[in-house]
Amino acid sequence: MQLEEILTPDRCQCNMDGVSKKRILNNISELISKNIDALEAPEVFNALMEREKLGTTGLGNGIAIPHCRVAPCDKIIGSLISLAEPIDFDSVDGKPVDLLFALIVPEQKTDEHVQTLAALATLFNDEDFCFTLRHTNDGEDLYNVAVTY
Repeated sequence: MQLEEILTPDRCQCNMDGVSKKRILNNISELISKNIDALEAPEVFNALMEREKLGTTGLGNGIAIPHCRVAPCDKIIGSLISLAEPIDFDSVDGKPVDLLFALIVPEQKTDEHVQTLAALATLFNDEDFCFTLRHTNDGEDLYNVAVTY
């Protein structure tokens, strides 16, 4: 998986404000729907929230990979976010989250969904990668770091 296949600079945002998991997922849903005509923010938000009810997508070490399947989606879509302040995300290690990679996947792309999640988890397990993302100050730089790492 190459990140430039699923990510664009306008779906990357640095220092997003948010006080809760719900607010951040809403903001991400709006960011994605603004960029993808076939997707409506409420539909994306509801799918992300339903997925969170199954179990947290907070991996630990300040990282979360919220993901869901959305019927109108015809390709895998990613959004990379750094937060202005870490928030509680019910992460497995109990630590707050400050880096998120949201993943929206077509309903029928089961294998690709799992492979993409695994690749993202491996990437975000790299401390140097996460350090660099945390010290990036705009969305375009965030995108450039992600696709060239």
